[in-house]
Amino acid sequence: MKPDNSAMPPDQTLPLAKPMLVGAGLGLIVISFFVFGVDQPNPEWGKLWMIRPLIITPIAGAMGGAFYYLMDHLSSRGLNRTAAVILSLFVFFIGLWLGIVLGLDGTMWD
Repeated sequence: MKPDNSAMPPDQTLPLAKPMLVGAGLGLIVISFFVFGVDQPNPEWGKLWMIRPLIITPIAGAMGGAFYYLMDHLSSRGLNRTAAVILSLFVFFIGLWLGIVLGLDGTMWD
């Protein structure tokens, strides 16, 4: 006879894509304030200077979202939930800052 597992709680973790999309969206919003706020770009930057920061910063945000997913998964396995959220936010903001610096390097961050 097959055991009944209906009494076991379902796994409450998020799908990986959701926190990654939220992180990438936040990264895109933050970098948009810098990129689209430039009225007269320096001619030395080139015509398509804004493509690099608009790609790199959302990728960094998505990696921060993936780290949140990992911490959420570990907190459902016994890690302290408060510590996991604080560590996730810390890593997200450091990663987002590094993504902004890397994206704007050679243009606005010089």
